[in-house]
Amino acid sequence: MTLEKIATDRAPKAIGPYSQAIRSGDLIFCAGQVGLDPATGEAVQGDVKAQTARILDNLAGVLAAAGSDLAHVLKTTVFLTDMGDFAAMNEIYAQKFSDHRPARSTIGIAALPRGLRVEIECIATKR
Repeated sequence: MTLEKIATDRAPKAIGPYSQAIRSGDLIFCAGQVGLDPATGEAVQGDVKAQTARILDNLAGVLAAAGSDLAHVLKTTVFLTDMGDFAAMNEIYAQKFSDHRPARSTIGIAALPRGLRVEIECIATKR
């Protein structure tokens, strides 16, 4: 089995010993993204909607580098520091995925780095 590390400047660089994504055959496993601007490394300003939009743009960049896109996402996992943000996150999530509805889990967690409120990871297939 061949594992290919995926790296792109269209998403924040990995800040630890992990890859932005790994491709194995036709499957792409994306590391969790948070609301960081890939150009500056700074947290996006605004609420969970702004963070969710940035995250999904970051994931789209990683997927593009791996030969995929949001339309080929099979599963996402969403981590929220406040389940009260569920509806706001869903609003942006639905806009970005349009009619495509990947399988999803949403999990409430205690905290994320830098005071961020949402993290999303995904598994996709190549185009």
